[in-house]
Amino acid sequence: MPLTLSTFTAGIIAPLVGTASTVALVIAAAQALGATAGQTISWLAAISLAKALGGMALTWRYRIPIVLAWSTPGAALIGASTGIAFPEAVGAFVVASALIILTGLIRPLGDFVARLPASIASAMLAGILIKFVMDVALAVPGAPWLVLPLVAIFLVMRLAHAASAMLVVVVAGVALTYALGLAGPLPTDAGLARLEWVTPVFVPSVLIGLGLPLYLVTMAGQNLPGIAVLRASGYDPKVGPIIATTGLGSLVSAFFGAHPSNLAAITAAIAAGPDSHPDPAKRWPAGIVYGLAFIGIAAFAGFFVALFAAMPKALVATVAGLALTGALMGSLTVAMGDERTRFPALLTFAVAASGVTMGGVGAAFWGLLIGLLALAVEKAWQAWRKGG
Repeated sequence: MPLTLSTFTAGIIAPLVGTASTVALVIAAAQALGATAGQTISWLAAISLAKALGGMALTWRYRIPIVLAWSTPGAALIGASTGIAFPEAVGAFVVASALIILTGLIRPLGDFVARLPASIASAMLAGILIKFVMDVALAVPGAPWLVLPLVAIFLVMRLAHAASAMLVVVVAGVALTYALGLAGPLPTDAGLARLEWVTPVFVPSVLIGLGLPLYLVTMAGQNLPGIAVLRASGYDPKVGPIIATTGLGSLVSAFFGAHPSNLAAITAAIAAGPDSHPDPAKRWPAGIVYGLAFIGIAAFAGFFVALFAAMPKALVATVAGLALTGALMGSLTVAMGDERTRFPALLTFAVAASGVTMGGVGAAFWGLLIGLLALAVEKAWQAWRKGG
C-alpha cells in the first residue's frame, strides 16, 4: 500500500474534522427521540463502524479514496422531529436505508432522485437546517460569555482555515466551558462502546414524515454531492454499487439505532484532494486510514456521549448551529437561485421550517409536497398560456 505522510495525514484529519463538526448534532438527534445514554452510544458506535467498514471495503475494491459520513442533514431532520419514539424512528431508518439500496440497484430510481428539482430539495433542507442555526442566537442570552466568543472564533477561523474551523470551535468550547465552571460531572463508567439492538416499529405516518424525507435528503444532500466530489478529484466512481453499499451498511447499523450513512463530501475533498497526494492513483490509502480512525472513534463513542452530556445545552446548540451554517448557505443559494422555481421553493422552505405536523406526518414531507404541487401548477399554467 503506497502510504505517504501526506496521505496518512489526510486520512487522520478528515475524520477528526467530520466528527468534531457534527457529533453534537447526532447526539442532539438522539436526545430529540428520547434515546437512552446506552442507545445514543450504540447509535454513534454503529454508524462509525458502518462508515469505517463500508468506506474501507469500497476503497480497497476500487482503489479510490471513498470515505463515508453520517447524514448531517438527516441528523438535523431527526433533531427537528417531535413526538416520535425511538423504535419508530429506527423503523424509518430501516426504510430509508432500504430505499438507498434500491436506488443503487435500480437505475430508474436513482434517475428519479437526480431529477428531483434541486431548488425544491434544497429548500426542504434549508427549512430543516434553519432552526439549528437560529438556536445559536437563542443561546446567547443564557450564556453570552460562552456563545459569543465561540461565534467570534468561528468567524475568524472560517476565513483563516475553513476545514478546521469547527475542530477549533469544539476544543475552545470545551475549554471555555470548564473555565467558566459550566461543565457538569463526567460519568466514570464510559468505557468501550457496546452495541444495543433496537427492534424497529413501523408506523406509516413516521415512515412518510421521517423515513421518506430522510432518504431524500441523504441522497440529494449527501450521496449525489459525494459522487460529484469524487469526479471533481479525477475519479470515475461506480455509482450504483457504491450507493448500494452505503445503503447496506446503513441497513445493518439501523438495527443498532443509527440513522443512514452516506458518501462524504467535505471530508472526501480532504482525503481525495491533491493535498493527500499529487497523484490521484496514490490517494486511495487515505480511505483506509480514515476507516481505521473511525473504528477507533466507534470504540470510544461513550467518551463523546459522556463529554457532551457534561456540557451545557448552550454549547451543544452553538456547535451544532455553527456546523450547519455552510450547509444552510449552500441550500438557500440553490433554493432561491432559479427565478422560475423561486416561489415553490419559498413555500417549501416556509412549511419545512414551520415544524408543523399534520396527521402525524412532519413538516419536511409537507414542505416537499407543497413545493412540488406549486411547481406543477406553475408549469401547467405556463403550458396552458403557451398553448392558448
